[in-house]
Amino acid sequence: MLEEVLRNLNNWFEVPGKRLTGFFEVSGGCIGLPDGWLLDGQYFRIEGSVFNDGLHQWPAVDLRDETFTGEIAALAVPKAVTELAARIGEWQAKYGKAAESPYQSESFGGYSYTKASGGGSQNGSQGGYTWQSAFRSELNRWRKL
Repeated sequence: MLEEVLRNLNNWFEVPGKRLTGFFEVSGGCIGLPDGWLLDGQYFRIEGSVFNDGLHQWPAVDLRDETFTGEIAALAVPKAVTELAARIGEWQAKYGKAAESPYQSESFGGYSYTKASGGGSQNGSQGGYTWQSAFRSELNRWRKL
């Protein structure tokens, strides 16, 4: 969920000056980076890989073996953002299926309900209430245009 949140924010929290560009090899699920370049638990982003593009946490030992020419950026994702992503993940697990439903209301057997719309169509939804709309005010703090 964290990667999806960062993508939505258009903010990867890259550490200035901490981007490697070149040829990389992933072997045995591990990628070779200069000693001390990343701290244990630090997030990093791979770009230009066939199998491993995206967000990872150091030490990454679950990568798919390959060689590629690309970039690796060290990230400094604030704890508040990782905690927000965890809360969004919980919300998505609880309400995601209902939020993705194309139905806004139903009636059957004397029972009816109407789903909150969350203020109209956003982020490609058909008027549904998404995690983006549910957490908009908190997400906006970190958003980059």
